[in-house]
Amino acid sequence: MAKKRNKIVDYVAYLGVRLFAMTVHIFRPEASYAVAGFLGNCLYRFDKRHRHRGIEHLRRSFPDWPQEKYERVTRASMRSLVYLALEVILTTRLVTPTSWQRYVRLLHMPENVRLLTERNRPLIFVTGHLGNWEVLGYTLATLGFHMYAIARPLDNPYLNEYILGFRQKTGLTILDKKGATEQVDEILANNGVVGFIADQDAGRKGLFVDFFGRKASTYKSIGLLAMQYNACVIVGYGHRLVENYRFEIGIERIIYPEEWADKDQPLEWITQEYSLHLENAIRRYPEQYLWAHRRWKHRPRGEAPGEDGIA
Repeated sequence: MAKKRNKIVDYVAYLGVRLFAMTVHIFRPEASYAVAGFLGNCLYRFDKRHRHRGIEHLRRSFPDWPQEKYERVTRASMRSLVYLALEVILTTRLVTPTSWQRYVRLLHMPENVRLLTERNRPLIFVTGHLGNWEVLGYTLATLGFHMYAIARPLDNPYLNEYILGFRQKTGLTILDKKGATEQVDEILANNGVVGFIADQDAGRKGLFVDFFGRKASTYKSIGLLAMQYNACVIVGYGHRLVENYRFEIGIERIIYPEEWADKDQPLEWITQEYSLHLENAIRRYPEQYLWAHRRWKHRPRGEAPGEDGIA
C-alpha cells in the first residue's frame, strides 16, 4: 500500500517550486545557471550517499581513470541534475517554433527527417538519463514530430500537474507508466511514435544485457513492442553544449526491423543493441549522465544480491 501523502506538505512544496519558477523568469538565464551550478556543487558536497554512488558507478565503468576524475565528473553530473530542473522552467520560454535554433542544434538529423515525418511505419524513440531528456522531447514536439512519452507521474500531485503542463505544451503527450499498455498498442498500430527512457533498472524479471561492462536489468517491453509492430527503434540524445541554455540533439542509431529478422534471439539482440548505443553517447559526455541513479540495482540470477549494487 502506498504511503499516504501529506497534502499540506505537498502544496507547500508546489508553492516553493512556483516561487522558484517566478524568480527564474525575472533574471537572465546566465544568472540562473550560476546559482544552479552553486547548488549542484553544494549537493555534491553534502549529499554523501549520492556522491558515493556516482563515484563508485564511474569507478566500475571507467576503471582506468584517476581518482580526481571520478570526483570531478560526479560533481559535474550532480550539477547537471540541478541544471535539468532549471531548464524545465526555461524551455517553454526559449524553445518556440521561431526561436529554437538559437538554443538547439540538430546533429545527424537532416538525413533522418524523412523517417520521422513520413510515419509510414511505427517508431520507438529511446534515450537515457543523459544531458536533458526533457528538452529532447520538447524540441522534437515543437518541430512537429508529435510523440507520446511513457513516464511515471511525480508523487506530489500538485507538482505533477504543474510539470505536466510544461511537458505537454507543444504536443508531447505524456502517458502514465501504469496502465499505458493499451494506449501504446493503439499508437504503434497507427504508425505513431512512442518514447521511452530506456536506461532504468527493470528489477529481477528484467532482461540483463551488458551496459558499461556489467549486466544491467533492462525492460523487455521496448524490444517486444518493436518486434510486435515491426517498428524502428531510434536511439537519440540531447546534451548540453555549455553550462548555459545551449543543446545539441542527435540520433545515435536507428535499428531497423530487417536487422533482427534473422537473429536467433531478436529480443536480446534489440535490447543489447540500443543499450550499446546509449552507452556510446554517454561515453562522449559522461559528466552529463545521471551516475547517482541505481542503474545496476538488481543482479542476474546466480550473482549474489548487492554484489554490484551500491546503496
